[in-house]
Amino acid sequence: MLVPMRAILEAADKYRYGQAAFNMNSVGQIEAAIRIHELLRSGAILQGAEASNAYMSGELDFMHGTAEGKAKGAKNIGDTVKKFGADSPIPIALHLDHGKSLESVKACIAGGYTSVMIDGSSLPYEDNVELTREVVKYAHPYGVTVEGELGVLAGVEDHVFSATSTYTNPMQAVDFFKKTGCDALAISYGTCHGANKGKDTKIRREIAIATKECMLHEGINGFLVSHGSSTVPQEYVQQINAMGGQLENAFGIDVNQLVDVARCGINKINVDTDIRLACTRNIMELFRDHPELKESPSIGQVYRDMTANPKNFDPRNYTASIMDAILYGKIADDDVAKVVACMKDGAIESIAPLLVQFGSYRKSHLIEPVTCEQMAERYKKEGI
Repeated sequence: MLVPMRAILEAADKYRYGQAAFNMNSVGQIEAAIRIHELLRSGAILQGAEASNAYMSGELDFMHGTAEGKAKGAKNIGDTVKKFGADSPIPIALHLDHGKSLESVKACIAGGYTSVMIDGSSLPYEDNVELTREVVKYAHPYGVTVEGELGVLAGVEDHVFSATSTYTNPMQAVDFFKKTGCDALAISYGTCHGANKGKDTKIRREIAIATKECMLHEGINGFLVSHGSSTVPQEYVQQINAMGGQLENAFGIDVNQLVDVARCGINKINVDTDIRLACTRNIMELFRDHPELKESPSIGQVYRDMTANPKNFDPRNYTASIMDAILYGKIADDDVAKVVACMKDGAIESIAPLLVQFGSYRKSHLIEPVTCEQMAERYKKEGI
C-alpha cells in the first residue's frame, strides 16, 4: 500500500535501522524495485527528482524540463507506483527528491506523491525556513511528508550542484525543525552528490550524532536524511571501463560507514548512482555478448547513443529511441525487452544488498499501514 514517508521513517528510527531511498527513471525500474522490496519484506521509498519527472514526461532535455512536463511526468510516475504498489503487501512511499519550488511540490502531490522534499539549502537561512514552512503548510493537510535540507553538499546530480560543502550546524537543525514543522531534514555531514565523491571519503558521523541528540533533548520527533550516499560499487566501474567506458575518479561512500550512521540517527539514505551504473553495465554486456544487436532496428540506436559518450553512465541519456518502453512499459519486440530486462536486473542487483546491509529487510511488518488521509488528521490534531 502507499503510505506517507513519515510512517516508514518512524519505524526506521524506532528500530534503529537504515531505510534506503532509490531514484527511479523508468516504468521497468519501478516495477523491479517494488518486487525486490516485496521479496525481502522491506518498506520502500521510491524517489523522483525534478529532472526525472521531466524525463518521465518524454522531454529529452530533461535537465531543462518545463513545468508542464514535470507535472505530466510526476503523474506518470505516480500512476506507475500505484499500478504496481497499491495492492502490495509492503508499505511504499513515493517521494519528490530535491524539489525547488512550491509549484513542483503541488504538481507532485497532485500526481500521487506521498512525500516531498523542498531544497532551500542554497538560500539564506531565513529564506530556507520560510520556503520550507510554506511547503509544510501546503503538504500536511494532504497527509504528505515534508523533507527539508540544511547545509550544502558538494557534487553534481541532476539540478543539484555545489563545488564545496557546508556542514550542518546541529543547533541550527533543531531551530529549523521548530520553525518549519518539517518531518525530515537532509543534513550535510560529508557525503557528496554524483559518482565522484572522492576516494576514501570519510563522513562526519559526529554531526549526525550531535544533531540527533539535540533533537531528542528538545523533544523534536523528526528524522535525519543522508543525501549523496550512493556506494558506487567498484566492480561496476571496472566492468564498464573494461568494455570501453571512461569513468574516472568514480568512488562512493563506503557502505560500512552508512551502516554505522544508520545506527546513529540517520534514518533515510538516498541512492541513485548505483542503479545507473548497474543498468549501463548490463546494457553494455548485452551488446558485447550479442554483437548482432548493435544493428537491431529497434535498439541499435541505444547502442550508438550509449557509446557516443564513453564518460556517460546515465541511461536517460541514451534511451530516447525506446521511450515508449521507458515511459509506459510498452515493449515493441524481443530486442527492446532485452534492454528493459537489463534495466530491471540492474535495479534489483543494486537495491537488494543495501536492503540487507542497512537492515530494512524483514521489517515491513513494523511499519504502521497509515494512509495519507489518516496522517492528515494527525497533523491537524497536532496543529502542524
